[in-house]
Amino acid sequence: MIRTHLRKRPAPVGTLLALAMLVVSAPASLLSQAITAEQVVSIEQVGSVAMSPDGELIAFTLSVPRAAEEEYGRPRTELWVVAAAGGAPRPIVESPLSASSPLWSPDGATLAFTVRSTEPDSLTQVYGVPAAGGEIQQLTRSPLSVISYAWSPDGRAIAYTAREPVSAEIAERRVRGDDAQVAGEGEGHVRLWVENLETGVRTAVTSAGLTVRSFVWKPDGRGFAVQVTETTDIDASYMFRKMYTVAVEGGDLVLLAETQGKLGDMAFAPDGRTFAFLGAVSLNDPLAQSVFVVPAGGGEAVNRTPDYQGSAQEVGWLDNRTVYFMAAEGSRTALNRIRADRGEIERMAGGGAEIFNRVSFDRGHRNFAAAVHTAAHPREVYTGDRRGRFTRVTTHNAWLADVELASQEIIEWKGADGWRIEGVLIHPLDEVSGVRYPLAILPHGGPEGISYDGWNTRALYPAQILAANGYFVLMPNYRGSGGRGVAFAKGDQRDLGGKEFVDVIKGIEHLAQQGLVDPERVGISGTSYGGYFSALAGTRYSEHFKAAIPYAGISNWISFTGTTDIPYEMTIVHWDTWWFDDPALAWDRSPLAHINKTRTAILVGHGLADTRVHPEQSIQLYTALRIKGVPSGLVLYPREPHGLLERAHQLDYIQRILEWFDKYLKEGVPATH
Repeated sequence: MIRTHLRKRPAPVGTLLALAMLVVSAPASLLSQAITAEQVVSIEQVGSVAMSPDGELIAFTLSVPRAAEEEYGRPRTELWVVAAAGGAPRPIVESPLSASSPLWSPDGATLAFTVRSTEPDSLTQVYGVPAAGGEIQQLTRSPLSVISYAWSPDGRAIAYTAREPVSAEIAERRVRGDDAQVAGEGEGHVRLWVENLETGVRTAVTSAGLTVRSFVWKPDGRGFAVQVTETTDIDASYMFRKMYTVAVEGGDLVLLAETQGKLGDMAFAPDGRTFAFLGAVSLNDPLAQSVFVVPAGGGEAVNRTPDYQGSAQEVGWLDNRTVYFMAAEGSRTALNRIRADRGEIERMAGGGAEIFNRVSFDRGHRNFAAAVHTAAHPREVYTGDRRGRFTRVTTHNAWLADVELASQEIIEWKGADGWRIEGVLIHPLDEVSGVRYPLAILPHGGPEGISYDGWNTRALYPAQILAANGYFVLMPNYRGSGGRGVAFAKGDQRDLGGKEFVDVIKGIEHLAQQGLVDPERVGISGTSYGGYFSALAGTRYSEHFKAAIPYAGISNWISFTGTTDIPYEMTIVHWDTWWFDDPALAWDRSPLAHINKTRTAILVGHGLADTRVHPEQSIQLYTALRIKGVPSGLVLYPREPHGLLERAHQLDYIQRILEWFDKYLKEGVPATH
């Protein structure tokens, strides 16, 4: 049974009036303050949004961090509904439960979502609540946990994916302690099922020998488009998906189109005759960032955005002839449209301060809802229309009204070979003209990630906290980043840590030439590929950096390839060659290869549950630094995956970043003995 839990109630009117009088009478100097680490780790922000078919309501998930007094763990995800016109949101599922994946039924009468039950089987199922309000009801009764789901076009059934259980024989052996972990065994495939909501009958659509990664219904409800892989590993999901159609009752899979490399979002035209999808242009394309169109019966897919200087991230249809796609364009985002058969790209919305990555349209595709963040606030619910107008609907983190944020802008400079490079620059909060400040560089991961001109402050990237403590903060979108088209994303292949890093050094020089930063007081801190950048900065490029803080970073490309869960993805689309085919290059671009050059104080961090970049990468680096007598540190966080999710760990890491940078960039403590 699922019950809602009320977490917060509006304050009485009298209390609000009293608080308002205090604010009015308080001195201006007391009304604002710099953002704190406690506030950063307490941020609530919107996740998924779903606009009702009539455009009147918006369902949204809200990430809610655990309070300091709660048992440690990851943030919870609540579910709320708000009127598109604004007003007080209505809770559907609140902490301590978590809900996800809100979807309205085709008629808009029911809001569906998934929740993992606490009694008695701990399975994730699809639940629903009437749009007008009422009791929550269980919609699916799968014997397996639901992973993803979608309403049928007529609303009478729900399709969902679920992972097959291990065999009874393996389960029995595990009970006896015979639980050897054998590569390629022990994890079932993910199958697609359809459950009739009236009869409760469940039908398997795909076989047990394939893993379904994503699916969409055909508009007539008679079948699906599915993306599948032959194996269950995460690397296959990135690199080796194939796209087919299949009848709703199952049967043979029919290839939709020959594709290479990564696949992304997909959608049928309303009449079901044409199909659009996001895909890579080649096996080594770092992103599924181009819009392709193909007949729904199969055939040759045509790239409708071959010269587009952006990266598409979502695709859908406005009508039978017009495709829309949401995309990253440089450090911002935009909603565009294009004719399915020809024509130029036309912008519908975006390109400004509002940063978003998905949209949810009403039935007529006139208005949409989106989770939007800006430089002034984390993700909130917004509405938008096809004329480019945005309206904010929700306001969380009310304390932000009393926080003074440092100014932020997009800057450009010339990188290696004269390439145009963008970055997001945050100024010191109390900047004084003519003063040179220390510089903190916060490189994104990927390397195909993007630093947006939006809300950039979080535990692993405490941008506004650093600005409040007297640092310029640069978040560079070096070559290899998304948002600039295929050629730019491929710009670092076979040269990782080469010209892409020169792009960053040129950014330091650009700011120094403007008289903004002191080039002798530069630090760098990043995560994942940004952690690799930080480790390389402190070794190969040590002369440019006084302090470096790699988190979950790569220190040895050869051992990394043998311990990561994405050896194919990391190698094929970024290196474009295997280390054993060019071991000298792989070693040369490894931070450990340059340990003798290190004159940089390096603090190394990692999560002990990380399967993407194994903790051994950080341990190797720290061990070498300790042997060399370089000022260094190692901090490992139990339970943390490829990120940092628990409150106490987040607070600890933010404090360590500040102390490390202050010690070596402000106090001038030398990094060598």
